[in-house]
Amino acid sequence: MPRDMQAEAMAAASDEAVLARYAAGDPVAARVLTARLVPRVLGYAARMLGDAAEAEDVAQEAMLRLWRAAPGWRAGEAQVSTWVYRVVTNICTDRLRARKRRPAGALDEAPEVADGAKGVEAGLMEADRMGALQAALDALPERQRQAVVLRHIEGLGNPEIAAVMDIGVEAVESLTARAKRALTAILSGRREELGYDDGE
Repeated sequence: MPRDMQAEAMAAASDEAVLARYAAGDPVAARVLTARLVPRVLGYAARMLGDAAEAEDVAQEAMLRLWRAAPGWRAGEAQVSTWVYRVVTNICTDRLRARKRRPAGALDEAPEVADGAKGVEAGLMEADRMGALQAALDALPERQRQAVVLRHIEGLGNPEIAAVMDIGVEAVESLTARAKRALTAILSGRREELGYDDGE
């Protein structure tokens, strides 16, 4: 079967089934699973770390760990996506702890250059909004940030977040509620500055 047809056939398969195909030596399975998982874990890592380049490193490391784990994967014990989110969470936690031990350099604080795809004003407004959100997320305690990013940005359900964070569903609900209150408080005085004065 041609590779494009193999990829289409695998598109409907579960992550577990695709991982099993990868473990059996199917290179198409690696492409399919990478296309499914990397955008999600990349976004999650970027929100946790506030650094897109570092998030790419984290996503790559998490996928390498998944590929190494594939031959010994025990079906039914954990969802592949939950396992990968947990690995990303652990790597991000390690990196955040390492940051606290070393001072940040001036390069870390340099703003990203806009891509020019939008109008200049719209691009600057979007960059301001994203920067404000990231700064607010960075101000949250680590566990609250994890819970709110997994729930409201990555779209995971509370049971899956509980599995990723190794806590109960009630604890997820509590962390998420506290994080949302804190984010509201942090951002409340900036609505007009960020262009939300027209009821957006």
